[in-house]
Amino acid sequence: MRVPRPRKIVVLVSLVVTLVLLCCGGSVTALLLGNLSNDEQSSLNAAMGCGKGGAIDPDSKLPKVRPYGATQIRNAAVIINVGEQLQMPPRAWVIAVATAMQESRLVNLGHLGARNDHDSQGLFQQRPSSGWGTPAQVRDPVYASTKFYNKLKTVDGWETMPLTRAAQAVQISAYPDAYAKHEPIATQIVNMLADGAASAAGSSLTMVCAASGQIAASGWTIPLRAGVGSGFRSPERPNHQGVDLSVDKYTPIAAVASGVVSLVKCDEDFRGRKTCNVDGYPGKGGCGWMVEIIHAGNVMTRYCHMVQRPFVKENQQVAAGDVIGRVGSSGNSSGPHLHFEVHLNYDRSSAGAIDPVRFMRQQGAALGGEG
Repeated sequence: MRVPRPRKIVVLVSLVVTLVLLCCGGSVTALLLGNLSNDEQSSLNAAMGCGKGGAIDPDSKLPKVRPYGATQIRNAAVIINVGEQLQMPPRAWVIAVATAMQESRLVNLGHLGARNDHDSQGLFQQRPSSGWGTPAQVRDPVYASTKFYNKLKTVDGWETMPLTRAAQAVQISAYPDAYAKHEPIATQIVNMLADGAASAAGSSLTMVCAASGQIAASGWTIPLRAGVGSGFRSPERPNHQGVDLSVDKYTPIAAVASGVVSLVKCDEDFRGRKTCNVDGYPGKGGCGWMVEIIHAGNVMTRYCHMVQRPFVKENQQVAAGDVIGRVGSSGNSSGPHLHFEVHLNYDRSSAGAIDPVRFMRQQGAALGGEG
C-alpha cells in the first residue's frame, strides 16, 4: 500500500536546506513548480524566502502550532519529508517529530559548550562521539532525520510500540518517559503539514489499518470491531458519558493507545454491592468489571461491563492493541456490549467526557467502521 504523500508545498520545504540556490528562478525550479497552482507557487516561494519583494516573513507562510515558531515548524517539515522519501509510514513521522520536540524543541542545536549534553547536537541531539556522524553532519536536518529513521527501522516491532518506547530504543535517553507527552502535538503537526496523514481524513492507509484492528499513524486503534449503539449524551440518555459497542460476550477488548492502567475494579451497583461475576440488568447501576487507562496528553479511556476480572493491573504499562479484558454484561447492562468513554484533562469526574466517536475519528481509528 502506498504511503500517503505530503502536499506539494510541504514535500518541497526541505529544499530550503539543500537547494537554496534554486530559489526564485532557474530551469530546475521551474520544473519543480510546473504543476503547482499560482497560490501554491506563491506559498512555496514565501517558504523558501523568495518572491517579488525578496525575503518574506516565514512566520506568516507556514502553519502555526503553539508554542513553536516558523523555523521549528520548518524543521518538522524536513523531518516529515525525509520520512516520506525513505518510504516510512506516517506513524514513523509522528515518532520522529515527537523525538525532536523532546530533544531540541525542533531547534537545530549547535555546540553549546557546557550546556550541551556531552557533545549532542542537532535536532535529535545525536552525539558524534557515539558514531552518529561528524558535528557538521548531525547538524544537517536531512542527515540527522535519515539517521533517526534508519535506526528506527532496526527496532523490531516499532510500529506497534508506545511512542516513548520506540523513541527510546533509538535515542537511549536518560529520560526514557519524556517523549510521550509530545505525541498529541506531534500528531497535530504531521496532520497540518501532510494533509492529515496521521488521521483517517488524510490517509486511506490509516483508515484501513484502524478498521482492521491495526495501529493508525497517530498511535491509536479501535477497542474492538462493533457497531455503535447507544450514543454519547443522547436526548434519551443525556447522562450517558460514552458509547455502547454491541458485540458477542467474550470478545477481546484492546487498549486503544499506549498508556498506564490507572484503575481496575468491580464497580459497585446502586445498592453498594460488588457483584460483577454475574450478568447485570438495566437499573442495577455501576460499570461492572472496568478498566481506566491514562494516555499521553492526560487523556483517559474507560472500558466497562467486562465478563470477568480484567487481564491488566493498576500501574501496568500497555501498548495500543494490547488485550485488556473481554466483553460481558456486568453492572448496569441489558446485554453484552462494551461501554467506552474518552475524557480529556482527566480529573476523575465526568466534566472532561467527550464524544468517543468524534475523538476516535480524529485519531484515524473510527469506531464501528464509520468514516
